[in-house]
Amino acid sequence: STFPVFRKGERCYNLHMKQSSSNKYSTFFRNLSSTLRADILSILKSKSEGLSVNELSESLKIEQSKVSHALTGLRQCKIVEVNKLGKQRIYSLNKKTMFPILQIIDKHAKEYCSDKCWNCVGCSQ
Repeated sequence: STFPVFRKGERCYNLHMKQSSSNKYSTFFRNLSSTLRADILSILKSKSEGLSVNELSESLKIEQSKVSHALTGLRQCKIVEVNKLGKQRIYSLNKKTMFPILQIIDKHAKEYCSDKCWNCVGCSQ
């Protein structure tokens, strides 16, 4: 069995450990629950050729280290794929699984979530 390696202040996203279905769901959806990670997926969904950490950082107007950290969990869960191009790493959406999942999420959100107000407190909607 593989044991997780913890770094100070870091959560373990090690998927090589045996997990129950609910733990796998939890790990998968935790990777999608972060606003930054969701923004990264949204950008990568529209860029089939992929982007470097620097390009993602510029698009999101966020430090490279934060983008890189967010990509770590996405990469470990195979939500994004990484290819080396010289010294650069190019990140792209896992087209085999994630592109169809995001299409289903978009369809669901459009049909069931678009009239909801999620960002304000005390809203009557």
